Amino acid sequence: MIQRIQSIFLFLAGGASLGVFGLPFATTPQAIESSMIFGDALYNVNDQVGLSVLFGLAGALALIAIFLFRNRGLQSKASLSALILNIGGLAFALYYLTQNLTEAGKAAIEFAFGATFPVIAVFFCFLAYRFIKKDDKLVKSMDRLR
Repeated sequence: MIQRIQSIFLFLAGGASLGVFGLPFATTPQAIESSMIFGDALYNVNDQVGLSVLFGLAGALALIAIFLFRNRGLQSKASLSALILNIGGLAFALYYLTQNLTEAGKAAIEFAFGATFPVIAVFFCFLAYRFIKKDDKLVKSMDRLR
């Protein structure tokens, strides 16, 4: 059913996954010309094509999964896929940042609010997956009673 709580969780997960396109992960006080990611003093999802693809797919899958309420198995797989893509995107973003920290040198790198969006997306994808499974279990138990 579309009015279930997992629809809200999937909407929030999709919004958080796509929200990384608007806010940077980390910032520096000034641009660092020798750095690939801090050349404009911002590290955002647009600095790496792989990050854009991972978070874009995760957000799209979470939003598409909202409308798969008639097929809980497929909705469960879509939300689990969005969860895995968000975890992969978060891991890849952190790996890419640590690989480029040596180029940044001693510049002060501050994490921005955008760095919390992948964590929020993972949390809401997990909750959506959990409630989809719970809903599926409830329906199966009701079928046994008939």
